[in-house]
Amino acid sequence: MVLTQLRIASRRSQLAMVQTNWVQAELEQAHPGLSISVEAMATQGDKILDVALAKIGDKGLFTKELEAQMLIGRADIAVHSLKDLPTNLPEGLMLGCVTEREDPADALVVNQKNADHQLSTLPEGAIVGTSSLRRLAQLRHHYPHLVFKDVRGNVITRLEKLDAGNYDCLILAAAGLTRLGFGDRIHQLIPSEISLHAVGQGALGIECVEGHPEVLEVIKALEHKPTAQRCLAERALLRELEGGCQVPIGVNSRIEANELLLTGMVASLDGKRLIRDQHRGPLDHCEAIGKELAETLKSQGAGEILAEIFAAVRPEA
Repeated sequence: MVLTQLRIASRRSQLAMVQTNWVQAELEQAHPGLSISVEAMATQGDKILDVALAKIGDKGLFTKELEAQMLIGRADIAVHSLKDLPTNLPEGLMLGCVTEREDPADALVVNQKNADHQLSTLPEGAIVGTSSLRRLAQLRHHYPHLVFKDVRGNVITRLEKLDAGNYDCLILAAAGLTRLGFGDRIHQLIPSEISLHAVGQGALGIECVEGHPEVLEVIKALEHKPTAQRCLAERALLRELEGGCQVPIGVNSRIEANELLLTGMVASLDGKRLIRDQHRGPLDHCEAIGKELAETLKSQGAGEILAEIFAAVRPEA
């Protein structure tokens, strides 16, 4: 069966639309004659902007509305920032494609008054804006003299708050800034020794309905195998730790010859306890590498740290 029409579900945020429009253009180029439409919608994570992400809940915060469209037959695929896609997907859906990754690093963006500073030289009491518990825990570990304040809203809104003086600096994903054309606002790429990135950060994940090989064949044109291998290992680590997008679990992965080297981290919210280790293995066993590293971190106390965090941030019934 030759596919002639493809329907894409997307968040309607500016970054999501930039990413979805890129997928649409690339698929149209790869499959001339294929008619592609996009339906954009707001997700729960887009609507609730006055509550910290970790307090809202973690099950499909930015994805479940898009998944619902696929499950009722109104969309064929959904385009996600892979870091937002839970590791356990609803029955009937699958991760069909992972695109080539942008730089997955976290980035420091500063108010102009701090233009002469790097993260390590910010003065005591400087206000750092981040909505990520992962970034918060790692930066508290390395820079306990800084003050951390939650920040919500899209990238443009956050930058406006920064420039208005509400924060001394922000920590954002370098990939998102680059895709939105704000690469010039990146003041410093934060080294992985300081902040391991989120699982899947910098890559796009295309989710689709199981049992539709014609759809899978179309989207596989955008698959980037090295990125997929790295992200599958990262997602296996997260799944094995029973973590979600809003917990302080960080990763870094790279391919060396025919092996994948995966580094993982779990930290307490106050940054005082930070467990970090790495595991190496053959590329064709990437998910096993993630699982084995998760077990290593658990043996060092990661499970106890995560249990405390879940109890502290779990939304009230």
